[in-house]
Amino acid sequence: MTFPFDARRRLALGLAAGALLPAAPARAAAYPSAPVRVVVPFPPGGTVDTLTRLITQPLGAQLGQQILVDNRGGANGTLGSKYVAQAQPNGHTLLLTASNQIINPLILRTVPYDAMADFSAICYIGYVPQLVVVGQGFPANTFAEFLAQVRARPGALSWATSGIGTAGHLAEELINQRAQLKMPVIPYRGGGPALTDVMAGHVAAQVEPIPSALPHVKSGRLKVLAVTSPKRALALPEVPTVAESGLPDFDLPSWYGLWGPAGLPAEIAQRLHAEMRTAMQTPEVRSRLDAMSFESVIGAPDELLALMKRETAKYRAVVKDASIVAD
Repeated sequence: MTFPFDARRRLALGLAAGALLPAAPARAAAYPSAPVRVVVPFPPGGTVDTLTRLITQPLGAQLGQQILVDNRGGANGTLGSKYVAQAQPNGHTLLLTASNQIINPLILRTVPYDAMADFSAICYIGYVPQLVVVGQGFPANTFAEFLAQVRARPGALSWATSGIGTAGHLAEELINQRAQLKMPVIPYRGGGPALTDVMAGHVAAQVEPIPSALPHVKSGRLKVLAVTSPKRALALPEVPTVAESGLPDFDLPSWYGLWGPAGLPAEIAQRLHAEMRTAMQTPEVRSRLDAMSFESVIGAPDELLALMKRETAKYRAVVKDASIVAD
Protein backbone atom coordinates (compact mmCIF):
# COMPACT_ATOMS: atom_id res chain seq x y z
CA MET A 1 0.00 0.00 0.00
CA THR A 2 1.33 3.42 -0.99
CA PHE A 3 0.66 6.51 1.18
CA PRO A 4 0.84 10.13 0.04
CA PHE A 5 3.82 12.04 1.48
CA ASP A 6 1.73 13.91 4.11
CA ALA A 7 0.10 10.70 5.25
CA ARG A 8 3.48 8.97 5.53
CA ARG A 9 4.80 11.91 7.55
CA ARG A 10 1.83 11.87 9.95
CA LEU A 11 2.19 8.10 10.37
CA ALA A 12 5.90 8.43 11.13
CA LEU A 13 5.29 11.16 13.67
CA GLY A 14 2.54 9.12 15.32
CA LEU A 15 4.79 6.07 15.61
CA ALA A 16 7.60 8.19 17.05
CA ALA A 17 5.28 9.72 19.65
CA GLY A 18 3.97 6.28 20.55
CA ALA A 19 7.50 5.03 21.03
CA LEU A 20 8.09 7.77 23.56
CA LEU A 21 5.02 7.05 25.70
CA PRO A 22 6.49 4.20 27.79
CA ALA A 23 9.53 6.29 28.74
CA ALA A 24 8.00 7.99 31.81
CA PRO A 25 6.55 4.80 33.37
CA ALA A 26 9.80 2.98 32.65
CA ARG A 27 11.78 5.74 34.41
CA ALA A 28 9.49 5.53 37.44
CA ALA A 29 9.66 1.72 37.44
CA ALA A 30 13.47 1.85 37.46
CA TYR A 31 13.50 4.21 40.45
CA PRO A 32 15.33 3.97 42.75
CA SER A 33 18.39 2.42 41.16
CA ALA A 34 20.74 3.27 44.05
CA PRO A 35 20.54 4.12 47.78
CA VAL A 36 18.43 7.19 48.54
CA ARG A 37 19.98 9.97 50.62
CA VAL A 38 17.53 11.94 52.80
CA VAL A 39 19.17 15.10 54.08
CA VAL A 40 18.17 16.46 57.49
CA PRO A 41 19.53 20.02 57.75
CA PHE A 42 19.96 19.77 61.54
CA PRO A 43 22.08 17.75 63.96
CA PRO A 44 20.82 14.35 65.16
CA GLY A 45 18.27 14.16 67.96
CA GLY A 46 15.79 16.89 67.09
CA THR A 47 12.19 16.54 65.93
CA VAL A 48 13.07 16.58 62.22
CA ASP A 49 15.75 13.92 62.70
CA THR A 50 13.45 11.74 64.82
CA LEU A 51 10.63 11.98 62.28
CA THR A 52 12.95 11.22 59.36
CA ARG A 53 14.44 8.10 60.93
CA LEU A 54 11.01 6.82 61.91
CA ILE A 55 9.51 7.20 58.43
CA THR A 56 12.51 6.07 56.40
CA GLN A 57 12.66 2.63 58.03
CA PRO A 58 9.55 1.27 56.26
CA LEU A 59 10.09 3.56 53.27
CA GLY A 60 13.41 1.94 52.43
CA ALA A 61 11.87 -1.53 52.55
CA GLN A 62 9.07 -0.42 50.24
CA LEU A 63 11.46 1.15 47.74
CA GLY A 64 13.81 -1.82 47.86
CA GLN A 65 16.83 0.39 48.50
CA GLN A 66 18.80 1.54 51.50
CA ILE A 67 17.91 5.02 52.75
CA LEU A 68 20.78 7.03 54.19
CA VAL A 69 19.82 9.74 56.69
CA ASP A 70 22.38 12.50 56.20
CA ASN A 71 22.52 15.12 58.98
CA ARG A 72 23.94 18.33 57.49
CA GLY A 73 23.32 20.94 60.16
CA GLY A 74 24.49 24.52 60.18
CA ALA A 75 23.54 28.05 59.12
CA ASN A 76 19.98 27.75 60.43
CA GLY A 77 19.33 24.72 58.25
CA THR A 78 20.43 26.33 54.98
CA LEU A 79 23.56 24.19 54.46
CA GLY A 80 21.58 20.98 54.11
CA SER A 81 18.95 22.62 51.94
CA LYS A 82 21.64 24.06 49.64
CA TYR A 83 23.18 20.61 49.25
CA VAL A 84 19.87 19.18 48.03
CA ALA A 85 19.16 22.14 45.76
CA GLN A 86 22.45 21.48 43.97
CA ALA A 87 21.95 17.69 43.65
CA GLN A 88 20.93 15.84 40.52
CA PRO A 89 17.11 15.74 40.22
CA ASN A 90 16.91 11.96 40.01
CA GLY A 91 15.16 11.22 43.31
CA HIS A 92 18.28 9.86 45.01
CA THR A 93 18.88 13.01 47.09
CA LEU A 94 15.93 14.36 49.08
CA LEU A 95 15.32 16.93 51.81
CA LEU A 96 13.11 16.38 54.83
CA THR A 97 12.73 19.46 56.98
CA ALA A 98 10.30 21.74 58.76
CA SER A 99 8.72 25.11 58.07
CA ASN A 100 12.12 26.76 58.40
CA GLN A 101 12.52 25.89 54.72
CA ILE A 102 10.36 28.88 53.83
CA ILE A 103 11.06 30.96 56.95
CA ASN A 104 14.82 31.26 56.33
CA PRO A 105 14.47 33.33 53.14
CA LEU A 106 12.28 35.76 55.07
CA ILE A 107 14.70 36.37 57.94
CA LEU A 108 18.25 35.72 56.70
CA ARG A 109 20.22 38.43 54.94
CA THR A 110 21.53 35.92 52.40
CA VAL A 111 20.13 32.50 51.49
CA PRO A 112 21.97 30.31 48.93
CA TYR A 113 18.79 29.10 47.20
CA ASP A 114 15.24 30.03 46.25
CA ALA A 115 12.85 28.02 48.43
CA MET A 116 10.24 27.86 45.69
CA ALA A 117 12.25 27.73 42.45
CA ASP A 118 15.16 25.48 43.48
CA PHE A 119 13.12 22.58 44.91
CA SER A 120 10.46 20.14 43.78
CA ALA A 121 7.65 19.62 46.27
CA ILE A 122 6.97 15.95 47.03
CA CYS A 123 4.86 15.57 50.15
CA TYR A 124 3.30 17.67 52.91
CA ILE A 125 3.97 15.17 55.68
CA GLY A 126 2.01 16.75 58.53
CA TYR A 127 2.43 18.88 61.64
CA VAL A 128 2.82 18.79 65.38
CA PRO A 129 1.20 21.20 67.81
CA GLN A 130 3.47 23.49 69.75
CA LEU A 131 3.07 23.94 73.48
CA VAL A 132 3.04 27.21 75.39
CA VAL A 133 4.91 26.20 78.54
CA VAL A 134 6.05 27.84 81.77
CA GLY A 135 8.01 26.57 84.76
CA GLN A 136 6.19 25.02 87.69
CA GLY A 137 6.87 28.11 89.76
CA PHE A 138 5.27 30.56 87.35
CA PRO A 139 2.07 32.03 88.87
CA ALA A 140 -0.32 31.07 86.08
CA ASN A 141 -2.22 27.87 85.32
CA THR A 142 -4.09 29.03 82.21
CA PHE A 143 -3.18 30.99 79.12
CA ALA A 144 -5.47 33.85 80.18
CA GLU A 145 -3.73 34.06 83.56
CA PHE A 146 -0.37 34.05 81.76
CA LEU A 147 -1.42 37.00 79.59
CA ALA A 148 -2.56 38.88 82.68
CA GLN A 149 0.80 38.32 84.38
CA VAL A 150 2.75 39.56 81.37
CA ARG A 151 0.53 42.63 80.92
CA ALA A 152 0.97 43.51 84.59
CA ARG A 153 4.75 43.54 84.15
CA PRO A 154 5.43 44.95 80.66
CA GLY A 155 8.96 44.19 79.47
CA ALA A 156 9.90 42.34 82.67
CA LEU A 157 9.09 38.81 81.50
CA SER A 158 10.71 37.12 78.50
CA TRP A 159 10.18 34.28 76.06
CA ALA A 160 12.88 31.68 75.42
CA THR A 161 13.18 30.27 71.91
CA SER A 162 15.22 27.43 70.43
CA GLY A 163 16.44 29.69 67.64
CA ILE A 164 15.71 32.74 65.51
CA GLY A 165 13.12 31.98 62.85
CA THR A 166 11.93 28.67 64.25
CA ALA A 167 8.22 27.91 64.32
CA GLY A 168 8.32 28.40 68.09
CA HIS A 169 9.92 31.83 67.73
CA LEU A 170 7.32 32.98 65.21
CA ALA A 171 4.50 31.67 67.41
CA GLU A 172 5.87 33.72 70.32
CA GLU A 173 6.07 36.84 68.16
CA LEU A 174 2.55 36.25 66.87
CA ILE A 175 1.23 35.89 70.42
CA ASN A 176 2.98 39.16 71.29
CA GLN A 177 1.33 40.85 68.31
CA ARG A 178 -2.13 39.42 68.74
CA ALA A 179 -2.24 39.87 72.54
CA GLN A 180 -0.35 43.20 72.46
CA LEU A 181 2.32 41.98 74.86
CA LYS A 182 5.63 43.64 75.61
CA MET A 183 7.59 40.43 76.05
CA PRO A 184 11.15 40.17 74.66
CA VAL A 185 12.33 36.95 72.98
CA ILE A 186 15.68 35.47 74.04
CA PRO A 187 17.21 33.06 71.48
CA TYR A 188 19.06 29.93 72.58
CA ARG A 189 21.11 27.40 70.65
CA GLY A 190 18.51 24.68 70.66
CA GLY A 191 15.31 23.75 72.42
CA GLY A 192 17.03 21.84 75.23
CA PRO A 193 18.96 24.77 76.75
CA ALA A 194 15.93 27.04 76.36
CA LEU A 195 13.61 24.61 78.11
CA THR A 196 16.17 24.16 80.89
CA ASP A 197 16.09 27.88 81.67
CA VAL A 198 12.28 27.93 81.58
CA MET A 199 12.16 25.02 84.03
CA ALA A 200 14.66 26.83 86.28
CA GLY A 201 12.57 30.01 86.20
CA HIS A 202 15.28 32.11 84.52
CA VAL A 203 12.93 32.81 81.59
CA ALA A 204 9.15 33.01 81.88
CA ALA A 205 7.84 30.93 78.99
CA GLN A 206 8.53 29.19 75.72
CA VAL A 207 6.66 27.86 72.67
CA GLU A 208 8.18 24.53 71.65
CA PRO A 209 7.06 21.62 69.45
CA ILE A 210 5.37 18.92 71.46
CA PRO A 211 7.93 16.09 70.92
CA SER A 212 10.67 17.93 72.83
CA ALA A 213 8.46 19.69 75.40
CA LEU A 214 6.05 16.89 76.35
CA PRO A 215 8.50 14.76 78.38
CA HIS A 216 9.12 17.70 80.71
CA VAL A 217 5.39 18.30 81.04
CA LYS A 218 4.86 14.65 81.97
CA SER A 219 7.71 14.79 84.49
CA GLY A 220 6.04 17.75 86.20
CA ARG A 221 8.85 20.21 85.49
CA LEU A 222 6.79 22.30 83.07
CA LYS A 223 3.19 23.49 82.98
CA VAL A 224 1.51 23.60 79.61
CA LEU A 225 -0.98 26.44 79.16
CA ALA A 226 -2.14 26.03 75.55
CA VAL A 227 -1.36 24.48 72.17
CA THR A 228 -0.79 26.50 69.01
CA SER A 229 -2.55 24.23 66.49
CA PRO A 230 -6.19 24.62 65.33
CA LYS A 231 -7.29 21.62 67.40
CA ARG A 232 -6.18 20.09 70.70
CA ALA A 233 -3.21 17.72 70.86
CA LEU A 234 -3.86 13.98 70.91
CA ALA A 235 -1.51 13.55 73.87
CA LEU A 236 -3.03 16.44 75.86
CA PRO A 237 -6.76 16.51 75.09
CA GLU A 238 -7.49 18.48 78.26
CA VAL A 239 -5.27 21.42 77.21
CA PRO A 240 -7.09 24.12 75.21
CA THR A 241 -5.76 25.74 72.08
CA VAL A 242 -4.51 29.33 71.99
CA ALA A 243 -7.55 30.08 69.81
CA GLU A 244 -9.85 28.76 72.53
CA SER A 245 -7.99 30.79 75.14
CA GLY A 246 -8.53 34.30 73.88
CA LEU A 247 -6.79 34.66 70.48
CA PRO A 248 -9.34 33.48 67.90
CA ASP A 249 -8.12 31.72 64.73
CA PHE A 250 -4.57 31.39 66.08
CA ASP A 251 -2.81 28.68 64.07
CA LEU A 252 0.96 28.22 64.08
CA PRO A 253 2.08 24.61 64.50
CA SER A 254 5.41 23.17 63.34
CA TRP A 255 4.94 21.45 59.97
CA TYR A 256 7.13 19.15 57.89
CA GLY A 257 7.64 18.36 54.21
CA LEU A 258 9.68 16.32 51.75
CA TRP A 259 11.41 17.98 48.79
CA GLY A 260 13.76 17.09 45.95
CA PRO A 261 15.88 19.30 43.70
CA ALA A 262 14.12 21.38 41.06
CA GLY A 263 13.37 19.38 37.95
CA LEU A 264 12.51 16.14 39.73
CA PRO A 265 10.37 14.07 37.31
CA ALA A 266 6.71 14.21 38.28
CA GLU A 267 6.34 10.43 38.21
CA ILE A 268 9.14 10.04 40.79
CA ALA A 269 7.55 12.67 43.04
CA GLN A 270 4.21 10.87 42.75
CA ARG A 271 5.84 7.52 43.51
CA LEU A 272 7.52 8.92 46.61
CA HIS A 273 4.28 10.52 47.77
CA ALA A 274 2.43 7.21 47.42
CA GLU A 275 5.18 5.31 49.26
CA MET A 276 5.20 7.91 52.05
CA ARG A 277 1.48 7.38 52.53
CA THR A 278 1.98 3.62 52.88
CA ALA A 279 4.98 4.01 55.21
CA MET A 280 3.17 6.37 57.56
CA GLN A 281 0.18 4.08 57.85
CA THR A 282 2.16 1.09 59.14
CA PRO A 283 1.05 0.22 62.71
CA GLU A 284 4.43 0.87 64.35
CA VAL A 285 4.92 4.25 62.69
CA ARG A 286 1.31 5.26 63.34
CA SER A 287 1.64 4.35 67.02
CA ARG A 288 4.81 6.39 67.47
CA LEU A 289 3.39 9.35 65.58
CA ASP A 290 0.30 9.30 67.80
CA ALA A 291 2.57 9.36 70.86
CA MET A 292 4.15 12.55 69.42
CA SER A 293 0.67 14.03 68.73
CA PHE A 294 1.79 14.18 65.10
CA GLU A 295 -1.07 15.03 62.75
CA SER A 296 -0.44 13.20 59.48
CA VAL A 297 -1.54 14.93 56.29
CA ILE A 298 0.54 13.14 53.61
CA GLY A 299 -0.48 15.77 51.09
CA ALA A 300 0.42 15.49 47.40
CA PRO A 301 3.03 17.76 45.75
CA ASP A 302 0.46 20.40 44.83
CA GLU A 303 -0.79 20.48 48.44
CA LEU A 304 2.74 21.12 49.72
CA LEU A 305 3.15 23.93 47.19
CA ALA A 306 -0.14 25.49 48.26
CA LEU A 307 0.89 25.23 51.93
CA MET A 308 4.22 26.91 51.20
CA LYS A 309 2.54 29.86 49.49
CA ARG A 310 -0.08 30.22 52.22
CA GLU A 311 2.38 29.96 55.11
CA THR A 312 4.90 32.28 53.46
CA ALA A 313 2.29 35.05 53.46
CA LYS A 314 1.53 34.41 57.15
CA TYR A 315 5.19 34.28 58.21
CA ARG A 316 6.10 37.34 56.17
CA ALA A 317 3.57 39.41 58.11
CA VAL A 318 4.91 38.19 61.47
CA VAL A 319 8.54 38.74 60.47
CA LYS A 320 7.84 42.25 59.17
CA ASP A 321 5.89 43.31 62.25
CA ALA A 322 8.56 41.97 64.64
CA SER A 323 11.49 43.18 62.47
CA ILE A 324 13.15 39.75 62.63
CA VAL A 325 16.55 39.59 60.91
CA ALA A 326 19.24 36.95 61.32
CA ASP A 327 22.76 36.69 59.88
